[in-house]
Amino acid sequence: MISSNDFRPGVSIELDGGVWRVVEFLHVKPGKGSAFVRTKLKNVQSGSVVERTFRAGETVPQANLEKSVMQHTYKEGEQFVFMDMETYEEAPLSASEIGDRVKYLKEGMEVNVIRWGAQVLEVELPNSVVLEVTQTDPGVKGDTATGGTKPAIVETGAQVMVPLFISIGERIKVDTRTDTYLGRE
Repeated sequence: MISSNDFRPGVSIELDGGVWRVVEFLHVKPGKGSAFVRTKLKNVQSGSVVERTFRAGETVPQANLEKSVMQHTYKEGEQFVFMDMETYEEAPLSASEIGDRVKYLKEGMEVNVIRWGAQVLEVELPNSVVLEVTQTDPGVKGDTATGGTKPAIVETGAQVMVPLFISIGERIKVDTRTDTYLGRE
């Protein structure tokens, strides 16, 4: 159990049969009446966001999340097979379980898999990955870093906007959270 006074961004709680993560919180102590905590909660499974108010000191069950480091070993059909780095057990995950960041997943990459019981809630990729550009318009002499951007397809199939001077075969660093180009590698 966790008290509503201990809410902080990132804290996970169990509420209404699901796992919710605290996005924002505000402890309010009005001049008249008792104090309360106004929160914004995000459902980890569906991504929906709700605002909810708790009495100060009210206790709610804290979600017991299990975080394990796993390595993507290979893809079998539509399933991505991961190996637990401690027990060496393999576990297949579908693209829907991994989420939209599957476009940056490549073989040999280590990720954090967060589970609630037997259910996979989230697969955390590194904040940035280095990928090779496989398809883009050719660079022309005179293209500069501040001139503009063009689309490029990287080795995992994701499309990233890159500066005009980037050409096929170059390795670039991409931010997986915002889908933006960070620089050459």
